[in-house]
Amino acid sequence: MIRSLQGTIAAIGENSLVVEVHNIGYLVYTPTARQQYVPGTTVFLHTYLVVRETALDLYGFLEPSELTFFELLLGVPKIGPKSALQILCQADIALLSAAILEQDPEHLSKLSGIGKKTAANLVSHLEGKIDHLTLPSHLATNPNSHLSEAQIDAIDALITLGYDPQEARGYVIKQDKTTDTKSLVQAVLKQIPIP
Repeated sequence: MIRSLQGTIAAIGENSLVVEVHNIGYLVYTPTARQQYVPGTTVFLHTYLVVRETALDLYGFLEPSELTFFELLLGVPKIGPKSALQILCQADIALLSAAILEQDPEHLSKLSGIGKKTAANLVSHLEGKIDHLTLPSHLATNPNSHLSEAQIDAIDALITLGYDPQEARGYVIKQDKTTDTKSLVQAVLKQIPIP
């Protein structure tokens, strides 16, 4: 089992990197949208090797906690490696942790864009399985605990209008926390294109 890989980023694809180690390029599937990878820089990834009849697929993550969640997701019925990676591309560890700990699949579904059935499946199957995990302090808390009620309502409003949940959340967080819901939505609508 290959558990880690350190090398130079030779190429960046959609949710994948080619990491060159001693003149050998390894294709590693990873959530590239969440990180600012730069070709030519050195990267260290915590990895998981998936062995199939026709291929050996390598999945890699910058943080050990991401790898841990990836492995937990593989234990959920009907979720394979590609689905697990897609989930980690859509929802960060803080959001997943909060949804599981609070048994709140609807909130996970709203903020991440993960389907309602998948979110419910994740929350029910991972209940009690992350309690023992030692997550970094910034991940162990509810990702929305620092958001005002107006910000949460504004995110919900933007999602209802058809905006990507992660994008909507990112833009709302950048606004003044004390602003009311209507003003927040208007401010965000001036910054992001109509879906």
